[in-house]
Amino acid sequence: MDAIELRKKSSSDLKKQLESACKAFFSHKMQISMQQSNNTAKLKQLKRNIARVRTIIGEQASNKETT
Repeated sequence: MDAIELRKKSSSDLKKQLESACKAFFSHKMQISMQQSNNTAKLKQLKRNIARVRTIIGEQASNKETT
């Protein structure tokens, strides 16, 4: 999901998105450590998605403070 789509979502939706992304990251990391998966590139994508969601949440919080 790109940043434009994320900016349209409410903060509660973003928090749910962040929670699911963190769970997916942890799950995939465990699969790699148990050698059930070898797709390490997916970890990078999941990390970036988590960072993207956290950035949008921070932007929305700072916009609320300024208004």
